[in-house]
Amino acid sequence: MLQNRFLRLFVGLAAVVLAHGVCAGEAAPAGKPPNVLVLLSDDQRFDTIGALGNPEVQTPNLDRLAARGYVFRNNFVVGSTQPAVCLPSRAMLQSGRSLWRVAGNLADAPTWGETMRREGYTSFGAGKWHNGVESYARSFSQGGPVFFGGMCDHLSVPAFDFDPGGKYPVKNRRVFTKFSSELFADAAVDFLRHYRAAEPFFLYVAFTAPHDPRMAPEEYARLYDPARITLPRNFMPQHPFDNGELKIRDELLAPFPRTPDIVREHIAAYYAMITHLDAQIGRILAALEETGHADDTVVVFSSDNGLAVGQHGLLGKQNLYEHSVRMPLVFAGPKIPKGESPALVYLYDLFPTVCELAGLPAPRDIDGRSLVPLWRAEQKLVRDHVLLAYRDVQRAIRESRWKLIRYRVGGVTTTQLFDLDHDPWELDNRADDPALSSERNRLELLLDRTRREFGDPAEF
Repeated sequence: MLQNRFLRLFVGLAAVVLAHGVCAGEAAPAGKPPNVLVLLSDDQRFDTIGALGNPEVQTPNLDRLAARGYVFRNNFVVGSTQPAVCLPSRAMLQSGRSLWRVAGNLADAPTWGETMRREGYTSFGAGKWHNGVESYARSFSQGGPVFFGGMCDHLSVPAFDFDPGGKYPVKNRRVFTKFSSELFADAAVDFLRHYRAAEPFFLYVAFTAPHDPRMAPEEYARLYDPARITLPRNFMPQHPFDNGELKIRDELLAPFPRTPDIVREHIAAYYAMITHLDAQIGRILAALEETGHADDTVVVFSSDNGLAVGQHGLLGKQNLYEHSVRMPLVFAGPKIPKGESPALVYLYDLFPTVCELAGLPAPRDIDGRSLVPLWRAEQKLVRDHVLLAYRDVQRAIRESRWKLIRYRVGGVTTTQLFDLDHDPWELDNRADDPALSSERNRLELLLDRTRREFGDPAEF
């Protein structure tokens, strides 16, 4: 229990003080660890928060969170071994392990919620849980409604009330008709308003928005006139070559070739979903204030992956362009300064980061790295490149400036090389530029080496 852990810490510290004294300037640990509130959206691209540079999307609550918190501009998901990118993404988040060490299966991995719970936190989980009943049951001591699936109609959510016994037979599932974002926000607000325990809490709220079907309430849909939406600079009627996944469900949500009007309609609906989600996040943050927890709670906001929504001729997330592998990431709360970092981080770094903030030991067998040294200015980077992957058809290596993507589809290999400093929209493929042949060779070697380090099993 948490009390026992702090008793052991106090006794041990007292022994050290008696034996050696306390060095000047060193303070003994004191007080309760912070509460933790994790807000996870679904399919939200890195550039869909107003305060982070998008003047067209309305996100006043996330804007305020970003304004007082620490923002990571380059937060990535490794990718996926299947079309449902959110499944392995959320498994990596919960386990702190990289793609081929978890791949959606949390059976042998201590989860984030389980770790917090074991260390004395009250753990509450509401919303989407795409990684099985067993792992949810051991992760949370309270919770619900919980949706064990990938996507659903937002006004018809097949979910379960929390079962303390961890049993979720299909016969106990019921359909909730409140909009999904409101449903899960209600659960979080209710938890906060009734929480009276002495122990800190770990509140995990996983939304299913802005994942399609994009069906925001009318008052939010009216905020976005498709005719006034700016077409992305990298809009294309179709992808220039076969990337191995052009006919997946996500890509069939609009006809081929894509037209400017169709893409504007999709973006407008996407933004409307995000603004509605932002309003529900605002309700949760307001409840933190009302209940006196705003000053002792670490708030983390991110998403499981991005989404193309018309960029590069694509609609979905089954690709390795920036729009689909980068997500927003904001930390705010006690001892977290206002600021931002361009460091390359992974979504699965959140687990060990929060453990450090809470003074808890993270599981030893994880790949994530704490990001705390970045905002303490103890480090500028936690890694100098990230590996990106989609099934056995796409691989990429991404540094701060250069990005190389390699495709193998039907025996044909295609390579792209982008200079992100000068081409952030990934439009100018420099792979065949003779002046950059040494850069390409270096990145290809780095890609192959990093794939081996990650245990990538694909014949690529």
